[in-house]
Amino acid sequence: MIKEEADLSRFPSEFRPLVTRLLHSCGMIDLQEQIRFHPKAMEQGIRALSQGATVFCDSMMVSKGIITRHLPSENPVQCWIEETSVAERAQMEGITRSMAAVDCWSLELEGSLVAIGNAPTALFRLLEILEEGVRPPALILGFPVGFVGAAESKQLLEVEASRRNIPYITVLGRRGGSAMASAAVNAIAIGAA
Repeated sequence: MIKEEADLSRFPSEFRPLVTRLLHSCGMIDLQEQIRFHPKAMEQGIRALSQGATVFCDSMMVSKGIITRHLPSENPVQCWIEETSVAERAQMEGITRSMAAVDCWSLELEGSLVAIGNAPTALFRLLEILEEGVRPPALILGFPVGFVGAAESKQLLEVEASRRNIPYITVLGRRGGSAMASAAVNAIAIGAA
């Protein structure tokens, strides 16, 4: 049904399975108009997963939506949001737990996949630490959702990742969510299998 309603011809062939999964995850064909990506995003994501990259997730819902049997190298899927050390750090520094979790990823971030499907503050913080010199992940999947900061964080992702030549996939505007973030990881994992 998606292939009948959506015009996937405007996307490079390697991105079409991912776009199909994104549309399926939300049931909104018009989402295709808001999808943005770096031209090497699929290639870099597939390569990273094939080489055993860790997948960092901003929420448990994202991590639970990833179909681990599709991951080509038994890739670790990590979500630090519920860690006691993250909660303590957030309270001590006066930041959100999502921001504190991203800070904790920083030493292991290089070459990883980052899947953000909930918190705009996680995406903002990721972009901040990259600006501060932390080595980038292989791919950023930016799908935070909501009315406060989601659209702005994804717009900033598009600008900053393009400027720094960091592969990314996002959907502009307020739409997003855990289902989209995990659907993107699953599409890349299937491409890597």
